[in-house]
Amino acid sequence: METILQETLLYDFYGELLTEKQKTIFELFYQNDLTLTEIAQEEGISRQAVRDQLKRAEEILAGYEQKLHLVERFLAQKERDKEMVRLIKALEEELGPTEKLKRLSALANAMMD
Repeated sequence: METILQETLLYDFYGELLTEKQKTIFELFYQNDLTLTEIAQEEGISRQAVRDQLKRAEEILAGYEQKLHLVERFLAQKERDKEMVRLIKALEEELGPTEKLKRLSALANAMMD
């Protein structure tokens, strides 16, 4: 998985467990696309301190995922949802659109949102 996407998902699930400083630096780097130097200037700290904080935050987030597997389960569920939608569409093509299949399709699509 793309690193930025992976880090963003980890942050979405576990970000509240970081310190305020770690959250700020993580958001400035990954969400606002600032460089380490720009963050250092904005935060009034050294570039190395920014890098250390960012790496520490990434390690913490990865550690939570290793223990809890919430992102892994989330992604697996999204794949199962997609497969369910594909199967429902196949059934609609085979059997024609019935009320039950329409309802099932609506529920499956709502799960995808």
